[in-house]
Amino acid sequence: MFFLSMKKVLCVLLVLANRIVTNATVTYTVPASAATGATALDPAPVGLSFEFFAFPSYFKNVTATNQCLQNFETLTGTWPPIRIGGTTQDRATYDPNTSAYVVYTVAASTDAPAALTFGPAFMTLAGTFAGSVVLGLNRGHDNITNTIAAAKIAKSSMTNLLAIELGNEPEYWSGVQPIASGTWTPATDAASQDDWDIQVGQALSTQSIIQAGNSNSAPPTWGAAELISTENTTAKSYVYDYAHHNYPGGTLTSLMSHSSISSNVEIFTSDIVAATSVQKEYVLGETNSVSGGGAADVSPAFGAALWTMDYALRTSLANIKRTYFHHGTIGACYYCWWGRYDMGAPYYGAYAAVAALAGGSYISALDDGSTNYAVYIIYDSARKPLRALLYNSDYYAVGTGTRGSQSFVLQGLTAASVKAKRLTAAGAGSRVDQGSNPTFGGQTFANVTCAIGGTEVFESTAVVTGAATFTVAASEALLLYLQ
Repeated sequence: MFFLSMKKVLCVLLVLANRIVTNATVTYTVPASAATGATALDPAPVGLSFEFFAFPSYFKNVTATNQCLQNFETLTGTWPPIRIGGTTQDRATYDPNTSAYVVYTVAASTDAPAALTFGPAFMTLAGTFAGSVVLGLNRGHDNITNTIAAAKIAKSSMTNLLAIELGNEPEYWSGVQPIASGTWTPATDAASQDDWDIQVGQALSTQSIIQAGNSNSAPPTWGAAELISTENTTAKSYVYDYAHHNYPGGTLTSLMSHSSISSNVEIFTSDIVAATSVQKEYVLGETNSVSGGGAADVSPAFGAALWTMDYALRTSLANIKRTYFHHGTIGACYYCWWGRYDMGAPYYGAYAAVAALAGGSYISALDDGSTNYAVYIIYDSARKPLRALLYNSDYYAVGTGTRGSQSFVLQGLTAASVKAKRLTAAGAGSRVDQGSNPTFGGQTFANVTCAIGGTEVFESTAVVTGAATFTVAASEALLLYLQ
């Protein structure tokens, strides 16, 4: 009997210990000013990528597009950057005689075309966007004359042209694209890129015009460091920045895990260093939750919204200047932030990230990225704390028991109280298209229009002797306004 009683006691103690670990308070001190090592922020770090053939439809046939983008501009004063590209850029041929944006035939509206043409109107439409544009053009077909003709029209008609990509994910071209009909390795691709960068740059009489790299396979085999090592001074002079693609994938639990996000972003550390060592920026030119348009049980869920938010801040922290979240075939895109009818939950995470970064000049993290709990500090141009973002990536699904929470104690606060906006939903699996909207500060985004609805809600927490405690539920985030 004594032995059984002791076993029961030990079990109770173990359960209590687990609860203490789960709900243990984490304490951090907010620096009075950004440290020397704080990462400088781009004015608009959160960007969007649009699949090449679908780009005109996003801007002409999808009502939500302009409003969703303008919502970001309202927060930051800067339109989000966009990139136009993807697999279909290397299936596209420029036709100077067509008046259409794009011309193609598909068996079903949700199919991507195997071949397409596009005309000058494509670039004219891109030129109407108020923000910067990276335009992807075809290298796979090995027709540099056609690509240069398109690039010249882009240069002359797009005052917002930031850079031109020459090919998308070349590591997959072997045996598929004409340019890779022979031996195709990172070395042969690099030689091809270097040559095309110089020829296109010279044809445009413009330096710093190429977004180079654009591979999806993880570095170092395919990546900026490998490419830079092959470039001479002339090739480098035509490069504006280096880009990589990234789709972490996995389950919803693993995707939204803060430690997993931190580990995933660390993959690019060497490439970022290589780019900055030659005074160039590094970006993620195409990224989202799961490749191929997303996964039905992952990409549309609120957990993917939390991933979007944390990932956008972690990439910014890593000195990835802009992160372009991809939007694919309309109507066949689980990870898209919006469509013709329903909003996607990930837009809420993107909006929260933009709200956190808006007007910020520097970012640092108080956590080390090894746990489920994130604490970011965004600083203003005077290096003073502007906002803090707290994220609890513990997984919670509706119907799985009591929703846990995490207490964050922040010290070093100077105001008498702190107001905050909460990013929340019923659970990590909540989906807008299934009738379960997230909210950010009590507000939602309307289906079809992306208009902000509801009353804005700020929470207020008293600061006592420079410290305050904030409670964040599992699968939830809290944005603090420190000024």
